[in-house]
Amino acid sequence: MVDIIVGGDVCPIGRALPAFMNGNAISIFNDTLQAFRDSDLAIVNLECALLPDSPRPILKDGPALGVPQDCIYGIKNADINFVNMANNHCMDFGTEGIKITIETCQKGGIGYFGAGRNLAEAGKLLIKEIKGKRIAFLGIAEHEFSIAGPNSWGANPLDLITLVRHIKSIRNTYDFLLVLFHGGKEHYPFPTPKQMETCRFMAELGANAIICQHSHCPGCYEIHNGAPIFYGQGNLIFDKKNSPLSWREGFLIRLNIKSYGQCDFDLIPYTQFGERFGVNRLSGRELERFNEQFDSRSRTILEPNFVTDNWEAYCREQKYTYLSRLHGHSRFFRVLNRKSHFTDWLYSSKKRTMLRNVVECETHREVLETLWRRLEA
Repeated sequence: MVDIIVGGDVCPIGRALPAFMNGNAISIFNDTLQAFRDSDLAIVNLECALLPDSPRPILKDGPALGVPQDCIYGIKNADINFVNMANNHCMDFGTEGIKITIETCQKGGIGYFGAGRNLAEAGKLLIKEIKGKRIAFLGIAEHEFSIAGPNSWGANPLDLITLVRHIKSIRNTYDFLLVLFHGGKEHYPFPTPKQMETCRFMAELGANAIICQHSHCPGCYEIHNGAPIFYGQGNLIFDKKNSPLSWREGFLIRLNIKSYGQCDFDLIPYTQFGERFGVNRLSGRELERFNEQFDSRSRTILEPNFVTDNWEAYCREQKYTYLSRLHGHSRFFRVLNRKSHFTDWLYSSKKRTMLRNVVECETHREVLETLWRRLEA
């Protein structure tokens, strides 16, 4: 049996930074460290760039996450073997940033997957033979300022047509396929309807386990076509002031790979940078509460229409935030719109219909995407 430990988003900022730079894995991971060291292979999602002094970020919507290169010592000394780089932050500091990050990982003896110098390299499977079993790892990210091009660096994108062709062509090269999918709605503990459809399709295509990261909160899981699908793992290392409990909690996933395409799993729930320093396992009533909530969400997503109905309710709550973003409002007008709903009467139904058509129609959206890429070139 092959034991693989998968951890969520790692961004060693705040209180975590000095310990990572000093390589103090014991103080960082505390009683979760042994899970990494006992595994046959350990993987986390690297949610930031590893950089020299004074990096220059790209222009993007959202924060640019980067930490000093010496943070690699905290990863290395925890016996983490590989990092997934298919995420929305691997290109936060441009081509030089991702190149330096990869070089830093390689010099530290840490492998990577999910990103590369072009689309072909970013989409390559990482295949490791462990105890006679060929375990394959594939990183996939939603399109958010980080995607590789035919001749440009970046992350492996979510592209189902390419994925189908790719999996069909290499199906006989591995015994077990684990997909790390960086997608879904941040701070939302359930899958979106399209996310669930996509993950189930990947399971039907031949993925043996799928782990969705990026949500920054613990989510839920289901079994589809024999494959466990986890919708949200939570942060592993991401210290943030005044963060809610959902930001501070998460779980490691231990996959026990038994035979061709088959695995069992167990979860290791923890809290990170709450009242105690670093990552600490939950126990007692806190563990019971976590498990009950996780199991409840996991049962709920299997109820007819729940995923769609809950998503529609969430979207209604976010309506004015998204309308303001679509119209390019400043922060002041975004706040004003959330309170006064002025977009309901300021823009005519004809204009709203035009915007819908440009966003919803595949060809019109392709025009916009092409123009945006040209502007960035």
